[in-house]
Amino acid sequence: MIFKPFMREGFFPLSVTFISSISRDGIRNIAPYSCIMPVLRPLDLICLASARKRDTLVNIRETREFVVNMVGTEFSNKVIPTAKFSPPAADEFDLAGLDEKPSETIRAPGIAGSYAWMECELFKVYEEPDYVLIMGKVLRLEVADEVLTRDGGLDIQKARPLMMTGSKKGMHFCTVTDIKQFEPFGAMFPDGKDPIAKQEEK
Repeated sequence: MIFKPFMREGFFPLSVTFISSISRDGIRNIAPYSCIMPVLRPLDLICLASARKRDTLVNIRETREFVVNMVGTEFSNKVIPTAKFSPPAADEFDLAGLDEKPSETIRAPGIAGSYAWMECELFKVYEEPDYVLIMGKVLRLEVADEVLTRDGGLDIQKARPLMMTGSKKGMHFCTVTDIKQFEPFGAMFPDGKDPIAKQEEK
């Protein structure tokens, strides 16, 4: 069966993150974002796509900072409260019934209860007629201890990252499953060595 491009999210599972920001006047904002990705390893840059008419975009332009909050499935009922329209003067932490987690490197707060937080500063904005690509530099990545494995990786079963697939009528929320298969990065290279391993160790 052939589908129109609009249905791409139906077959391309997307992560659901929440971007928290703060206005120049101190108004806290939250918005769910699924069109977000790291810009290659070692993940010091991250890119998100935004519609032009978003308070989040305005805040990032004005303050040059934001937090990427990675959340578990228990946040599925917070997507609509933070996605629907609210006046720019409204505090979306209050509207969604969420508590803030103070950031260490920027003014914008994170969201308490997330399993990880990326504090970011604006790196570059790419303008297109219908959307904007926001690139942020990750200043600090913090992960909750309770979702870490013994070797410092993410315990998928404990974190249960929130994801979604789309349909013609809406969003289906889901999570990922660990299939217990591992391959080292070096396996992709002829000499079996990961070329940026030393950089990742710093």
